[in-house]
Amino acid sequence: MAVWHSRSLKKKTGGSISRHRKHKKYEKGSNPTYTKVAEKEKRKAVRVRGGNTKLRLVKAVYANVTDKTGKIKKVKILEVVENKANVHFVRENIITKGAVIKTEIGKAKVVNRPGQEGVINAVLLE
Repeated sequence: MAVWHSRSLKKKTGGSISRHRKHKKYEKGSNPTYTKVAEKEKRKAVRVRGGNTKLRLVKAVYANVTDKTGKIKKVKILEVVENKANVHFVRENIITKGAVIKTEIGKAKVVNRPGQEGVINAVLLE
């Protein structure tokens, strides 16, 4: 499955636009990385546009959780409690931005994109 970031092939009226060229590799997106809760962490380095690398977090064990005083603790993730991106992600323990996770010190909300940054940052909920 590939995601193409190019011009739409439909007009406002619903008619077709004839293609003047084929897809280009730089227009191609990547498949989403679904970060799962596991026993052992796993990261994957991916080459992105410009020759840069991006760390993808494939399996997660720990999260950096900030409490209301601003202190950051590295705590173990127990499970996913809620995920607004997809209700089925809770069953499979998939973590995305905005997911609520259960940790050793309480529930926390994920505030970054672990599939693109290679780490999980969260804010403790009261």
